[in-house]
Amino acid sequence: MTVKVLFVCLGNICRSPTAHGVFEQRVQSAGLADRIYVDSAATGAFHVGNPPDPRTVAAAVRRGYDLSSQRARQVHPDDFTFFDFILPMDRMNLGNLRAMQPRDFRGHLGLFMDFSRQKQYGQVPDPYSGGQDGFELVLDLVEDAADGLLQHICREKLQA
Repeated sequence: MTVKVLFVCLGNICRSPTAHGVFEQRVQSAGLADRIYVDSAATGAFHVGNPPDPRTVAAAVRRGYDLSSQRARQVHPDDFTFFDFILPMDRMNLGNLRAMQPRDFRGHLGLFMDFSRQKQYGQVPDPYSGGQDGFELVLDLVEDAADGLLQHICREKLQA
């Protein structure tokens, strides 16, 4: 069984590529790359085909994450058939995804930060219009939630 995880934000150039890269590295480090598939997408079509924002890439590189192979794509209705976990970064994107969600979707659709141990932030704030500190905060939050998500998947999905 392969568990499939999709991270989602508005443009797929800042937050969701960060979550994709961080979680993918966590999965590889745990030796689970053959059991957990990771991808990311956007609810909007603004940046389809583009690489992650250069500020996102730079912040990720400073912490040892490689986002260079990623390209923005938009969520497709088939994603609800393919993915077990669809995890938006904020409530707005959660609402957009709920509006698209087919009635027969049996996966988990919920905020990525639900898997975080810290309770100060319930959403991953969009750093796009701010300074470099915003990209560092995104990484802090994503690293924490990625650890919680991996523990959850190992405990609930891979034990069977």
